[in-house]
Amino acid sequence: MPTFVHECEIPFPVGDVFGWHMRPGALERLLPPWEDVRVVSREGGIDDGGVVRMRAKRGPLALEMKVRHTAFEAERLFRDEQVSGPMESWVHSHEFEPAGSGATLLSERIEWRPPGGAAGRIFARGVIQTELRRFFAFRGRRLAQDLARHGAYQGPRLKVAVTGGSGFIGSALRHFLTTGGHEVLPIVRRKPKREKGEIAWDPMERRIEAERLEGVDAVAHLAGESLTGERWTPAKKRRIWRSRVEGTRLLVETLNGLRRPPRVLVSASAIGFYGDRGAERLAEDSRPGKGFLADLCREWEAEAGAARRSGIRVVTLRTGLVLSPAGGALGTMLLPFKMGIGGRLGTGRQYVSWIDHDDLVGLIFHAITTPSLRGPVNATAPHPVPNATFTTILGRVLKRPTLLPVPSLAVKGMFGEMGKTLLLEGARVLPEAASRSGFRFDFEGLEESLAYQLGHAGPAARQR
Repeated sequence: MPTFVHECEIPFPVGDVFGWHMRPGALERLLPPWEDVRVVSREGGIDDGGVVRMRAKRGPLALEMKVRHTAFEAERLFRDEQVSGPMESWVHSHEFEPAGSGATLLSERIEWRPPGGAAGRIFARGVIQTELRRFFAFRGRRLAQDLARHGAYQGPRLKVAVTGGSGFIGSALRHFLTTGGHEVLPIVRRKPKREKGEIAWDPMERRIEAERLEGVDAVAHLAGESLTGERWTPAKKRRIWRSRVEGTRLLVETLNGLRRPPRVLVSASAIGFYGDRGAERLAEDSRPGKGFLADLCREWEAEAGAARRSGIRVVTLRTGLVLSPAGGALGTMLLPFKMGIGGRLGTGRQYVSWIDHDDLVGLIFHAITTPSLRGPVNATAPHPVPNATFTTILGRVLKRPTLLPVPSLAVKGMFGEMGKTLLLEGARVLPEAASRSGFRFDFEGLEESLAYQLGHAGPAARQR
C-alpha cells in the first residue's frame, strides 16, 4: 500500500495546534484553493465517530468522499478513514508531538490504495503523490499563518455578525474566525438556520432581524452584487448601487437603533474609489476619482460612516484585486493562462493593486481587533505592479507563455464599460493606514502570493 508522509514544525504549542483542528472551520481552511472541493455535511467533531462528506469537481467530473474520524487521542492523534469514495482505501493519520520550546511537530501520514488494482497503482501513484506534496505544503503554511494571527490577538472571544458570509471573502472570514474560537452570526437573505446562529435580512425589502444584533461585538459588512460576470447595463448598475448603498444604509440604521450597538463596523469598499490614476501613488487621503465606480464607493463609504453617530468605530476597506483561484478575477482569468493564451490587457501599463486572499482575511480581523484603526484603509499589498508585469509573473508561476496581448478594443467590445473600468484602468494604491497600524502582510510579493495560492510553493514532503 503506498504511503505518503509530510512533516512540518509549527511554532505553537501542541494544545494550540490540536485545539485549532478541533474547532469548526478547520477542514475548510485546509482545503486547497486551486481545487473545487467543498464540505457537503458534517456529523460530530474530529473525535471517534465524527463523519464528514466532501464533494470535489474537476471539469465535468464530480466525486464524493465520506470519511469517519477514528483513533482520537486528545492533543496527540486523530485519523480519517474513507467510508466511501474514489479510492479503494484511504487512511489519513494526524499526529502531534512537542518539538522543542513551545513548538509542535505535525506528522501527516496517508496510506492509500487507488482503484484499478495493480495497474491503478502504477499509473496513479505519481500523480497522487505530486498533488499531495502541493496540498500539504500549502496546508502547513496556512495553518502556521492562521495560528500566528490568532496568537497576536490577546483579547476575549468575539461575537461577529457577517453579511456576505457565503461569498468568496466572507466564507473564508467565517472559517478563520471560528478556528480562533470566535462566534460568527451570518446575516443571510434566505431562511435562516437558527442552529448556526443565522440572522435574516432582505436589504431590498428593508427587513432585518434587528433584535438578534443586540450585543454583538463587531459587524463585517461584505455583501453586495458582484461587479463582474456581465456587462454593466443600466439594470446591472442599479442592482450594484442598491445592493451596496441601500443595503449599507439599512444595516447602519439598524445598528444605530440598537441599545447595545457593536464596537466596530468593518465595511467593504473598493479601490475603484480612486478612479483611473495611472502611476500616481495613492494613499487613503488621496482625492477620489471619477466615474460610476468612484461615485459608488463614495456613497457606499458615506452610508457606512453614518454608524459613527452611535459611537461605532467604522473602518472602510478599499479592496484591490484579491488573489485566490477559488474566485474573483484570478479564478476567472486562470483558464486562458493555463491554456497558454493569456497576455497583457491593453497597453499593460495600468497598475494592478492586489492583495493575497489570506492577507485580506487577516486585515479584516486586524481591523476588527485594532481600536486605533478607523476610516478608510487600503486593502492592497505594498507592491502594486503594472498589468504587463502581473501577466508575466502569473505565466511564470504557471509555466505558461504570455505572448498573446488582448487589445483595448477587444476588451471594450467584449465587456463594455465593465471591462474598461476593471481591466483597462488602473490605480497604484498603497496600504499606508494598514502599515501604520502594525498590520503584517504575509505576502508582500506578487510571485510568492500566486505560487502559494496556486500550489506551486513550499517545502518538499518526505514520502515513501
